[in-house]
Amino acid sequence: MRLPRSGAGWTVAVFGLLALLLGALGLIWPETQLRLLGFEVPAERAPGDYTGTFLTASSMASFNMGVYYLLAVVTEWRPFYRFTVLFRLVTFTVFSIAVLSDVAPDRFFGVAAWEGLGAVATAVGLWWDARRAATGPGAADDSAPGPGAVPATDAVH
Repeated sequence: MRLPRSGAGWTVAVFGLLALLLGALGLIWPETQLRLLGFEVPAERAPGDYTGTFLTASSMASFNMGVYYLLAVVTEWRPFYRFTVLFRLVTFTVFSIAVLSDVAPDRFFGVAAWEGLGAVATAVGLWWDARRAATGPGAADDSAPGPGAVPATDAVH
């Protein structure tokens, strides 16, 4: 796999890799995933308890999302990076509300914080990349940007 070529790319790569690994963990060892999230793991589930079904679905979604994020990094798909900032902030808000309204245990706020901090890290990475592109080789004239530089047309202003 190709390494990220930008600051924002690194933030998206870290999140993508963790989403992929945590999704795999939930598929292989669901009880471990539940404990990590602060949920109880009873010895047996009551009839009609679809916790396992829901965990399988959300773990598969996490695994797939990790693949999508890593694909975006390999292709340096910057519009995707910007898209993730907004929707990770939405996720932070929804998960925080779930904890504050006692729908989820307090420990679940760690997931919300991860989303919020990830969104901020990617936003900072996009800003840093844009600033670097504006002051890097080729910024003063119309020559081609240096290796690893982010095209100014792709930068966040």
